[in-house]
Amino acid sequence: MEVRVLYQDLSVVLPTRKALAKAKELGLDLVEIAPNANPPVCRIVDYGKFKYDQSKQKKDRIKPATKLKEIKFRVRIEEHDYRIKMARAEGFLDHGDKLRIQLQFRGREMAHKELGFQLLNRVKDDLKTMAKADLDARLAGRQITMMLSPLPKNQRVRKFRVEIPDDYVDQDDLEDDDHEDDHAHEAHENHADPEAHDDDAAGDAPTGDAKGDA
Repeated sequence: MEVRVLYQDLSVVLPTRKALAKAKELGLDLVEIAPNANPPVCRIVDYGKFKYDQSKQKKDRIKPATKLKEIKFRVRIEEHDYRIKMARAEGFLDHGDKLRIQLQFRGREMAHKELGFQLLNRVKDDLKTMAKADLDARLAGRQITMMLSPLPKNQRVRKFRVEIPDDYVDQDDLEDDDHEDDHAHEAHENHADPEAHDDDAAGDAPTGDAKGDA
């Protein structure tokens, strides 16, 4: 039986016995890489290095899917809470995830929008060793949003080392949901049945008969 032998720039057809002898002479291994070819194709290589290269190529092909994570801020945030949020942000970025930074204004805070932009600019500056901005801070309605992508792994440097409990829950996430539910409920009640409000108003007004009885 013959095989095609590849070694460096050479490609020759040899009997299998001679191919094995040649590999042994070189202190290497004869590895079959195309068994279905005619004749089968073998390569003279260091088998350990060959398997390592194969494994590395497979890992490079299988890249983890990028996820989008979100961190929410308030204008009036305590320093400790800020550091926890930044540590979480660094954790997401270090995992290779994209990050959406969101700041929600409440009530009269809209009168001082510059405070929100100052806070997000601080976030961007504090994360400059971990991420680059895909979208700088922009105002839409009552929210300021900023999008970040992680730097290459060998360029990332974490600054915020804060121990975060496993059961930690960001209260801003929960408060946002409650706040939105309250607004939705209020809006629903105000617009549910305008005629009912008119009827109530009419019922409260004095009637002509009542006036006559008086």
